[in-house]
Amino acid sequence: MNKNQLEIPIQPVEQPILCSPYEEPDWHWVYDTQTGEAVKNPGRRAAGYWFKTERTGSEQQQMQFIQEEERDDLPIVNALRADVKRWRETNYPNVTPVTRELLRHWASDNLKHRLFFCQREAVETIIYLVEILRGGRGPRFKPQFSAAELSKLVDSPNTPELSELIRYGCKMATGSGKTVVMAMLIAWAFCNRGKVPSDERFPAAALVVCPNLTIKQRLQVLRPETVDNYYDEFTLIPTKLRPLLNKGKVLVTNWHQFAPEPPHHEGGQTYDVVDKGEETPDAFARRVLGELYGRAPLMVLNDEGHHAYRPAATGEKLSADARKEREEATVWISGLDRMNQACGVKFCVDLSATPFYIQGSGHPEGSPFPWLVSDFGLVDAIESGITKIPRLPVSDSTGRPEPRFFRLWKTINSEILPADRLSRGKPKPEAVYREAESALITLASQWKERFAYIQEASDAQEKTPPVLIIVCDNTDIAECFYRKISGEQIVEVVEQSGGKTRKRKQTVYGQGALFPDFLANRADVLRTLRIDSKMLAEAENADPSKNRTQAAEDLRRIVATIGKKGQPGEQVRCVVSVAMLNEGWDANNVTHILGLRAFSSQLLCEQVVGRGLRRMNYTPDPETGLLTEEYVDVYGIPFSVIPFKGRPSGKPEPVDRPKNHVRALPERSVFEIRFPNVEGYAFALRKNEIKADINAMEPLHFQPNRAPIATFVKPAVGYEIGTPNFSGPGDTVLQDRGEFYKATHLQAVKFTIAHQIVQKIVGDRQTRPDPKANPALRLQSRHRLFPQVFRYVDAYVEKKVDFCGENPLDLAQERYVTLVVERLLAAIEPNETQGEPPLLPILNRYEPTGTSADVEFLTARPCHGTQKSHVNQVVLDTETWERSACFWLEHAENVECYVRNDHLGLSIPYEYTGVSHAYEPDFIVRLTNGVHLLLEIKGFETEQVLAKHEGAKRWVSAVNNWGELGKWEFHVCHNPQQLRHELARLM
Repeated sequence: MNKNQLEIPIQPVEQPILCSPYEEPDWHWVYDTQTGEAVKNPGRRAAGYWFKTERTGSEQQQMQFIQEEERDDLPIVNALRADVKRWRETNYPNVTPVTRELLRHWASDNLKHRLFFCQREAVETIIYLVEILRGGRGPRFKPQFSAAELSKLVDSPNTPELSELIRYGCKMATGSGKTVVMAMLIAWAFCNRGKVPSDERFPAAALVVCPNLTIKQRLQVLRPETVDNYYDEFTLIPTKLRPLLNKGKVLVTNWHQFAPEPPHHEGGQTYDVVDKGEETPDAFARRVLGELYGRAPLMVLNDEGHHAYRPAATGEKLSADARKEREEATVWISGLDRMNQACGVKFCVDLSATPFYIQGSGHPEGSPFPWLVSDFGLVDAIESGITKIPRLPVSDSTGRPEPRFFRLWKTINSEILPADRLSRGKPKPEAVYREAESALITLASQWKERFAYIQEASDAQEKTPPVLIIVCDNTDIAECFYRKISGEQIVEVVEQSGGKTRKRKQTVYGQGALFPDFLANRADVLRTLRIDSKMLAEAENADPSKNRTQAAEDLRRIVATIGKKGQPGEQVRCVVSVAMLNEGWDANNVTHILGLRAFSSQLLCEQVVGRGLRRMNYTPDPETGLLTEEYVDVYGIPFSVIPFKGRPSGKPEPVDRPKNHVRALPERSVFEIRFPNVEGYAFALRKNEIKADINAMEPLHFQPNRAPIATFVKPAVGYEIGTPNFSGPGDTVLQDRGEFYKATHLQAVKFTIAHQIVQKIVGDRQTRPDPKANPALRLQSRHRLFPQVFRYVDAYVEKKVDFCGENPLDLAQERYVTLVVERLLAAIEPNETQGEPPLLPILNRYEPTGTSADVEFLTARPCHGTQKSHVNQVVLDTETWERSACFWLEHAENVECYVRNDHLGLSIPYEYTGVSHAYEPDFIVRLTNGVHLLLEIKGFETEQVLAKHEGAKRWVSAVNNWGELGKWEFHVCHNPQQLRHELARLM
């Protein structure tokens, strides 16, 4: 490209979110290399990275209009991605039963917090590498990822006598849930080791290493014994496997602990008389690991693992920050080497949004760590809706091809005069403020617009104030902007007392230059915060030998709690910082970012903006299944390679409006509704006497429209374009099921159905419920049960099966046989009148009951206020049906209270076509007679819907037999306008 040719900025895309966060990406944006326009492409984007000057993979794509950087692919990641997908699609061959159960559990769409695909894929990749490839099991197919490449996934120390570290890197965008991934890996390792203690493929101890104190405190959720642990919060482990998790041990620590202990150090103090000599690797490991030492070898999880690298020799002159980074990386990686030497490290997993070498590392800047095995970066996260979407300037009133605010720092430096520069060539802070003020005012105006939406919101909506971040080049510029915006400054006061003059510094609060009513500080109100990088680093330092001042600790707590209700940082509205914010910042209410520094690479752009991309709401749109769009407006950070949405100036954006805050109200605790968390049913026959109410069962309808019963075929001759039709040569022939009908007898079909039901009730040597039971008694049970079951099968076929005019022999199809078996299994219960124990629910061991008091979430969907509910609002998925149902529930005299089953957690187990599912009824209604009613509002009923209803009836029967939470009933309303009459009849 000609150096004088003007660069073409990337064009915005209309629909950045293309994919469900819960499924593998199936679309992606590709930019035209000549125009910068985005084209929507089917399939998943190949894994790759952006480099400045050197390639370390195989060149894949070159965007000619980007001068500074080019893209290269990641062949190892792409090969592993293909292998893991094939392994997944073949049901994970050669894994342990525990691993298979966990993988299936994590893929369920019925979890309390459904897991993102990127989380599952990262964990699957580690399991595939450790349990299958390094375990010597093989995947049962020829993999693209070779054994030679597997042997390269190591980090070799510079000292030959030290053993290599096996390392696996997972690239995961900010906000994609790295902590959950770590919890999943710990669960996989501990549950497997707990099940088979001799299987050393699975570590019994996990060391979690992180870069600062804030993250260390946050990662305590990885310890199974903590009250708010992620294993229970995210339902990461099936109930029966939970005790196995407790057999392992987790230690969360900071890399600062890896610094060698001085010879004169003892008990946190330094003494001249103490001289222990240089700390040996064994002493080091015992000091840092404590009880984990005896459980080695370890699984090491490096959070923000891009800090853990081996610096290479470099001839370039390094800045103070670059030298500090190299020193910290050396301490981190050397500590891991010493642990490996002393007690053993099974493998390390590095989790980072940016697992690349940085400037000053001695490696090519921006090149990926060679042990990178999984890639779900920022672009993928945006297209899957996992992060906020950055909105960049795309046009302005100047008519420039590239908007001024796009590369703001570059523009400012090119326009200021020599008189506006300091002796070292850097621009003066006042000059930067002057040149950037128009951008700041414009962006702050958008912030104020967003803030106004918050102020106008009702108490039922989320009201945490939005945050504007200003990222500056140096501390002087940050101080200038902070002073201008906050109105706060420190002045020197001269006092005369007793003939003596004293000087002291005093903080005064003046009128801020930018929306002072909203952003200026007062003595008792902190709205604009300046982050003193040095002070914050002091507070985040977990080295016990270094003192943290109270001021530093207070600053850390404010920064760590920005946007969190009731915390010190709740009302912070503007943050002025230098470089970028520390890892551990997880505020989700950042809405605007202004960049006032050089951005030499896309890596740096991603690191800075990544701090503001964490979403506030993760509820998918019920119509599309996609997460709703959330935005952060970004000026001065010149992204060139991510999808973004443009925003013309002066036009408000409706999607910026605050989400509805749906929550239980403490003052309405009288309306609290509690319910059992039923996981299954206790079905124990003593006399083999059963019952079933056939008349109350849901019907079965044949569906000839799903599968034709007759087909015309004709020869395919020549090239026929489009859909085949009757035209053309050759005779047409009718093909139907005549021969099938001749060979099938309805009585035999009924016998087959009855046999399958008996087998599922009694079991055999291979199947439930008790493979170890006495075979003779099992045979006796089948002989006693079969006549009873056949009688119910015959009655159901005669009374409840609607053949819709088709041949009844079609009942022999597997689809219909399975449906009849499932319906009757759900309806058959022990006959307590004949001395059998009643059907009882099996409750969740850790949370046997749920409550409406736990409901709290944000949603962009329309809501309707309530009066008779513990929860303040009802989400209206369908404007007419839910609104009408709520109206009659509010006004019906026989309704005491109700709650919508939205984020409530009530689910009913049922089976459909041989697969276990969970059904969530629409409402729980407590009637004035004390009965709790499971209420479903439903129009068209499919066979799966009818299976849900049969499961609900079984749930009601079991819960009523249990009796601890009163009487329950189930009702389906097909017309909300009739709901009040139906409720009256239920009384």
